[in-house]
Amino acid sequence: MPYHPTTTPPAAILFSVDDTLVDDYNAVSQGVRVLMERLGHPSFSAARVLWDVQGILSTSAYRAGRIPLAEKRRQLVRALATQAGHSHISDQHCDELYQRYLDAHRAAWRTFDDVAPTLTQLAQRNIRLGVITNGDQNRQHDKLSTLNLAHHFGAVVCAEAAGTSKPDPRIFLLACQQLGVAPHQTWYVGDQMYEDAIGALNAGLYPVLCDRHRLLPATEITTIHTLTELSALTTGTRSPGASLL
Repeated sequence: MPYHPTTTPPAAILFSVDDTLVDDYNAVSQGVRVLMERLGHPSFSAARVLWDVQGILSTSAYRAGRIPLAEKRRQLVRALATQAGHSHISDQHCDELYQRYLDAHRAAWRTFDDVAPTLTQLAQRNIRLGVITNGDQNRQHDKLSTLNLAHHFGAVVCAEAAGTSKPDPRIFLLACQQLGVAPHQTWYVGDQMYEDAIGALNAGLYPVLCDRHRLLPATEITTIHTLTELSALTTGTRSPGASLL
């Protein structure tokens, strides 16, 4: 399977949600700041790094079935509380704090400015659209509805309902099946190299990395920095063979 799209335009484009369509980094930061205030935590940079690292560890354990969702969330709060100097915190207090995080996170939901016009343009070209997300199913549906994105998508595939998560090829194939398209006719746009791009490639889709903050290393996989560039790719006015630097 080649790294670069050869079908212009594609029959369908699938997207990751967080940090591709929605600025989740900022939303998480707002949630962490609320917890910092409650816990008397002095350093945002330290808190944010810890939240991300603990999130990877706890999410991995949750997806492997080793801990329930409630414990995953408590581990995040306890890690931050310990860093702030609180060595003992009850489950109830963890749950209350995590709810404050969720409320602040939700209040900060925003799409990137290029999302709505790009999705509209793609739909006008009769390109079928969908999303694949590893995020919490109820929350991701709420997010898409709240941000007026849900109506754009013919398929919304969540890991929880699919019984598997990215980068497993099965979740990509399920999304293609729901849209009624073949994998080789489909592009997948996401912000993560392994979870999104490699997962899509292994499923037979054409991956497009959306590196909005220019943080990813150079790669042979087609890389864009805005969704406006995606529109140019679908019309052939931008070559897919190189990352924009």
